[in-house]
Amino acid sequence: MEREEIFSKVLRAGRRTYFFDVRSTKAGDYYLTLTESKKFTNEDGSFHYKKHKIYLYKEDFSEFSNILNEMTSYVISEKGEEVISERHQKDFNKDENTEATQESDDDKKEENGEGISNEFTDVDFDDIQSN
Repeated sequence: MEREEIFSKVLRAGRRTYFFDVRSTKAGDYYLTLTESKKFTNEDGSFHYKKHKIYLYKEDFSEFSNILNEMTSYVISEKGEEVISERHQKDFNKDENTEATQESDDDKKEENGEGISNEFTDVDFDDIQSN
């Protein structure tokens, strides 16, 4: 059973929504939950959400924060703040870019050799709750 929310913030980012929630333990101490909720649309037009949750406890805050800052700084210093993926461009037109994407996919297949799959399976982890 989830504990009472003490303080919350929401970050909406396209199909994803991130929830940052401070909660209270049975002993009255605080911990943080980070939840990613991603919206998926079914073929019939209905939709569902997949959620992934991380529980972060005070004893891990400092090191978690240090590593998160280090990793985000690395990405920005290596690739800048501009989003590179053309699919994220506001004027992206799927029909115009289908041929370029197909050529790119064919190049990747050649680089990886025949019969090697480059595909990934989206894994849906159930929320892990501590008692």
